[in-house]
Amino acid sequence: MTIKAAVEFAQENQGRFVEELKALLRIPSVSTAPEHAGDVRLAAEFVAAELKRIGMENVRLIETATAERPGGHPLVYADWLKAGLGADGKAKPTVLCYGHYDVQPAEPLDEWLSPPFEPTERNGNLYARGAVDDKGQMWMHVKALESLMVAGGGTLPVNVRVIVEGEEEVGGEGIAHFVRAHGDQLQADVALVSDTEMFAPDLPTLCVGLRGMIYTEIEARGARTDLHSGMYGGAAPNPFVALAQVIAQLKDAEGKILIPGFYDKVAKPTEAELKAWKALPFDEEHYRETEVGSVALTGEPGYSVLERTWSRPTLDVHGMPGGFIGAGAKTVIPAKAVAKVSMRLVPDMTPAEAFAQYKAYVELLTPKGIVLEVRMIHSGDPIVVSTDNVYVKAATDAMHTVFGKETVFVRGGGSIPIVGDFVRELTIPTVMMGFGLPDDNLHAPNEKFHLANFYRGIESIVRFLSGVGA
Repeated sequence: MTIKAAVEFAQENQGRFVEELKALLRIPSVSTAPEHAGDVRLAAEFVAAELKRIGMENVRLIETATAERPGGHPLVYADWLKAGLGADGKAKPTVLCYGHYDVQPAEPLDEWLSPPFEPTERNGNLYARGAVDDKGQMWMHVKALESLMVAGGGTLPVNVRVIVEGEEEVGGEGIAHFVRAHGDQLQADVALVSDTEMFAPDLPTLCVGLRGMIYTEIEARGARTDLHSGMYGGAAPNPFVALAQVIAQLKDAEGKILIPGFYDKVAKPTEAELKAWKALPFDEEHYRETEVGSVALTGEPGYSVLERTWSRPTLDVHGMPGGFIGAGAKTVIPAKAVAKVSMRLVPDMTPAEAFAQYKAYVELLTPKGIVLEVRMIHSGDPIVVSTDNVYVKAATDAMHTVFGKETVFVRGGGSIPIVGDFVRELTIPTVMMGFGLPDDNLHAPNEKFHLANFYRGIESIVRFLSGVGA
């Protein structure tokens, strides 16, 4: 088998690969919505069928639903473990390829220029919910494996396990439990994750750090039932007003989180990291205008944008469902209201300790006449991975060949909970080799994947797996 043959196969089949991806993107596998449970399973079956077709073995769905968690979505597993011995007489390494087939909700639908689940090509990009996060990037793994399989006459240059989950967008609880309970079934030397982005177009990037998170709900309850605001306003407690009062006291006007002790265990980036970040091609004004689209940037003073988004904790409010939100007017004081609040965590913070601090502070702020309940929905640990290993070198070599540039190392502001589980439970390093772009609109209307990066991602993964095998 030659790398050249695998790359040529991938290049010759680019059109087919994109059409297959479009078929997967048409499945509205929104993991947080119970009405889409059937679609989520259909997406899992789609991925499993393709892994089996290309020659992967032991392909199966692993159920994660339990009596306590009836809404769990299935994992997709496959492997090919016949790579044999290397030139040194030792068994060739095993790579664990990870991705997820579930997607975020597409709302607000009226802001999409084309339907979110009808993939559309415009200006060299593929627009659809899940195009880059993560169906498109997960599909790069599948197509790289197919290209290597064809070039190798049904063999791969390295042992491979594949695990694809359907709950990443809702916290990854199912796969986390599986890794803890059945980690032996995922035994590998390194994990490959493509669910991150490049720092800039045409700049090969490895993500070496992720923020953790805790996602919570604050439920405020006042009266037994909804009340007429004319008859009871001025006497009955209003849960929405109560939530507004609580939320307003979680951060100050400059963006500092006011939870006591919240910053006590925040680890600072190394001087080498800070120096490397300052050398990156970052234009703050372009970031504000093009990526954020606001009149000004906010956040803690004294820190650069990259520091605030990569190495500082955050607290954000995502929604406040409840009450009356229909057209027209309804003068009601709702009996209850909910605020969805999350925090991004950085090393050395832990979700359990951060949640305990937050919960205690919120309860301390409870307004008169209100009963508050603070709930944890899901969590994930922050992680920083070492760049001093042969797998990172294989990745940088592969991307240097494809892009013709040196790879930069960055952290990501987002969270991929399973990466921490790979480190803790499987004790293996993770290579986060992503090919999204900063303006790909992850979790937002008009999500896209630049097709040139889809193709270059496939070739990079072909070269990475071949390099590890060598």
